[in-house]
Amino acid sequence: MNATHLLHDLILSAARRAPDAPALTQPGGTLNYGELAGALRAFADGLRALGLERGERVAVFLDKRFETVIASFGASAAGGAFVPVNPVLKAEQVAYILRDCNVRVLVTSAERLHGLRAELAHCHDLRHVVLVGGGELPPLPPGIAMHRWDALLDAPLPANGHRVIDGDLAAILYTSGSTGRPKGVVLSHRNMVAGAQSVAQYLENRADDTLLAALPLSFDAGFSQLTTAFHAGARVVLLNYLLPRDVLKAVERERVTGLTAVPPLWIQLAQLDWPAGAGEHLRYFANTGGRMPLDTLTRLRERLPRARPYLMYGLTEAFRATYLPPGEVDCRPDSIGRAIPNAEVLVLREDGSECAPNEPGELVQRGALVAMGYWNDAEKTAERFKPLPAQAPGRQPGLMLPEIAVFSGDTVRRDEDGYLYFIGRRDEMIKTSGYRVSPTEVEEILYATRLVGECAAFGVAHDTLGQSIVVVASAPPGGVLDPAVLLAECRARMPAYMVPAQVHVRAGALPRNPNGKIDRNALRAELPA
Repeated sequence: MNATHLLHDLILSAARRAPDAPALTQPGGTLNYGELAGALRAFADGLRALGLERGERVAVFLDKRFETVIASFGASAAGGAFVPVNPVLKAEQVAYILRDCNVRVLVTSAERLHGLRAELAHCHDLRHVVLVGGGELPPLPPGIAMHRWDALLDAPLPANGHRVIDGDLAAILYTSGSTGRPKGVVLSHRNMVAGAQSVAQYLENRADDTLLAALPLSFDAGFSQLTTAFHAGARVVLLNYLLPRDVLKAVERERVTGLTAVPPLWIQLAQLDWPAGAGEHLRYFANTGGRMPLDTLTRLRERLPRARPYLMYGLTEAFRATYLPPGEVDCRPDSIGRAIPNAEVLVLREDGSECAPNEPGELVQRGALVAMGYWNDAEKTAERFKPLPAQAPGRQPGLMLPEIAVFSGDTVRRDEDGYLYFIGRRDEMIKTSGYRVSPTEVEEILYATRLVGECAAFGVAHDTLGQSIVVVASAPPGGVLDPAVLLAECRARMPAYMVPAQVHVRAGALPRNPNGKIDRNALRAELPA
C-alpha cells in the first residue's frame, strides 16, 4: 500500500490504487473510490474558496450519508479540521460544540438547520452554513452566509492550499459528556492515520471487506470504521438504524464481513435470531466501548461459529488501546487483551512505578495514538495528559523533553502473561462495607443469570455501608423480571458484600448516551430519593 500521512490521503491513496473499487454505500447507491476522491477534492476546493484558514473547524451535523463522509475528509484536504456532531444531539448541545471550538463552517440539512437556527446568533465565529439536500432556506443571523452543497462543489478553483503535516490538527471529537459539558478531544492526522493502520493490521482488513458503520461517526470507534476500511481499500456501508433488527438485516443484505458495536447493542443483537446467511460471510465481530458480558459473547459465538471475535478497549483520548486476539478468547474471555500495534499500555501505581502482575493500577497509554489534549481546556488536559513518569517503562533518563502519555482513569490489572483485565473506572468504583466493587463485575454476574435483558449497577450513599449497590434492570425479551428471584440468584453467585441492596425494574431499553452506551447518570437520576 502507498504510504499515507494525512487523513484524507487514506481515500486518495485507495483511489490511485483502485479507482473503480466500491468505497461507500448508502440506501440507493454506492460511490467508488474515484468518485469519492473527486467529491472530496471538490468540497475541499469549495472550502478554500470560502476562505477557510489552516486549522479552522468545520462542523458536520448530519446523519450517515455520502456528504457526511465527504465533508469530514474534505475539511482535512482543505487544511481545516472537522468536528463530527452526533445527529441525536439537541439544538443547545450542538450550539455548545459550535461555540466551544469556534466552528467557522457548518455542514447540515435544512431540517436540522430549522431546529438550530435560534441558537446560531450566539455562535459568534460561525461564518458559513453549507446546506445538504433540498428544503427551504431559513433566514440566518447577520454575518452567516448560506451555500447549497452542489454550488459549493462547483465553486471556482481557489489559490493553492495550506501546507499541512501529520502533526497538525485534523479533528475534534466530543466525548459524550456523562459528567458536565462534553470535552473536545483534539486529534492530529498522525493520531488518526496511525490508528487506521494499527486497527486494520490486527483485524486483517483487506480490500474485499465490507464493514458496517452502525456506530455514530462522532464516536471514535464509529469513525474508525471509515479510516480502517479506507486504509485497506474496503467498502463501508452507512447505516442509520432504528431497531437492532435493522442491523441484522443490513448484515445479511450487504454481505457484511466486519461488524463493530458497543456492549448495549451486542446484548440486544445476541438476544435476536440471526439470519441463517449472516454467519456465512461475517468474518469478524468486534466489541468496543466497555466490557462485553460473557453470556453475550457466548450467545454470539453460538450464532456465528465462523466469525472471529475481537474484544477491544479504547479511549477517545487515544483512539484505540488494546485488543484480545480471537485465539485467546477461550482461555481468557474476560480480558481486554494487549496493546494494539504501535502503542504501549502500562499499568502504573499512583507514584508512577509499574504495578506487579495482578496488582490493580491505572491504565496509561503512550505512543503515536495519544491525542493532543482537550480543546481550550488546560485544567482537564493536565488531569489526563501528563508527562510519562521517570520510573515508567520506556522513559529514558537522558531524554530532556518529556513524553506526554494519556492517563485513562481506568483501573486494570495485568496477568503474568501480559494480558489486561478491566476492573472499573475510578470514579465509578463502588465502595461498600470496606470493599471496592466494580459495577462491571456485578453486571457480568447478572447477565450470566439470563434473568435480565439489560442492567446497570452503581453505588448510592448509605449511612453505615458507605455505599450500597443498586441495580436497574429490564426484563429479558418476551419474559418478566422478578427482583426476588434475581436477588436469590445473586446471593448464590456473589459474596455477601457484592449482593445488590435493591433491584429496580425498568420497562424497555435502558437509556443511552449519544455514543450508545448505557447512561448511568440518567438512571441514577430516575431513582426515588
